[in-house]
Amino acid sequence: MNKIKISLDAMGGDYAPEIVVEGAAEAKVRYPDIDFTFFGNKKVLYPLIDSYYNLSESEIVHTMEFIKPNDKPSNVIRRGANTSMALAIKSVKNQSSAMVSAGNTGALMAFSKLFLKTISGINRPAIAACFPTKRGEVCMLDLGANIECDKNNLIQFALMGQAFAKIVIGIKNPKVSLLNIGEEEIKGLSYIQEASEILKNLSKIINYCGYVEGDRITDGLVDVIVTDGFTGNIALKTAEGTASFFTNSLKESLKKSIFSKLGYFLAKKSLEGFRAHMDPRKYNGAVFLGLNGVVVKSHGGTDSFGFANAIGVAYDMAKYNFIEDLKKKLSITTKHLI
Repeated sequence: MNKIKISLDAMGGDYAPEIVVEGAAEAKVRYPDIDFTFFGNKKVLYPLIDSYYNLSESEIVHTMEFIKPNDKPSNVIRRGANTSMALAIKSVKNQSSAMVSAGNTGALMAFSKLFLKTISGINRPAIAACFPTKRGEVCMLDLGANIECDKNNLIQFALMGQAFAKIVIGIKNPKVSLLNIGEEEIKGLSYIQEASEILKNLSKIINYCGYVEGDRITDGLVDVIVTDGFTGNIALKTAEGTASFFTNSLKESLKKSIFSKLGYFLAKKSLEGFRAHMDPRKYNGAVFLGLNGVVVKSHGGTDSFGFANAIGVAYDMAKYNFIEDLKKKLSITTKHLI
């Protein structure tokens, strides 16, 4: 059995290293062909790893240095070369197939760009993640890496998103749309319209379906939604806030009277299914697409179940050769980019 080697920033995240190790043990049950390398303080990690029999073959790379959540990326780049995060990213160049961190997002992006560089044909990496929809999941990018974009960036994001949805979500021919203020061709900024025209001409390699509006993101009509990082981040935070508001409001409503409590009891199975579908831990694992290596960002405050899911994203991308698949598509589309 060929092993998939994954590096873990064991010291990154609100509840590291305990959650990182526990999440790795859960992921190992799902994916027995993973080999883990933990980067962090060996005195802390040894007893944690030793408590899980299925992590007995894991490797530890010792370092006392780690990045704090509020460290500025500019400062970290100058002094953080020997931190657990930096060493884990470096390992992707020649040892591991992927790395996962729940640490500082800005530092993770800065180190990833510094050590791994972008794939030839990609101008800027993008952050991609999945959301629940009425029909399953949707991949959306960019979620904050690039505040300003041009048509070429959007085309590259579309190709990366399609490859991501194909491998991680498991969709054979993902439907791709550009996020816009309307579905009509005359709507939107000029660079969005220009990107749309080019994507229409790439029908042999991408299943482009035109524009989608913000209120249709969760309808599940398309599998990949492409936008700039500014708009994408606002959409992400709005969705998270709305989901939190709805969930909390529902909980309060179900506590108000004996009749509402009875209603909850009768609908318990359906409500639990709904909660499972909306559980953010299930969709944990944002990916920095466009790099010469697989880097997955876990939510800093997740638990072991969520961290295991982030590892699962890294596993799928490594096992099914995401980088090579993307490079092939980019070689075909280069002539369309100006």
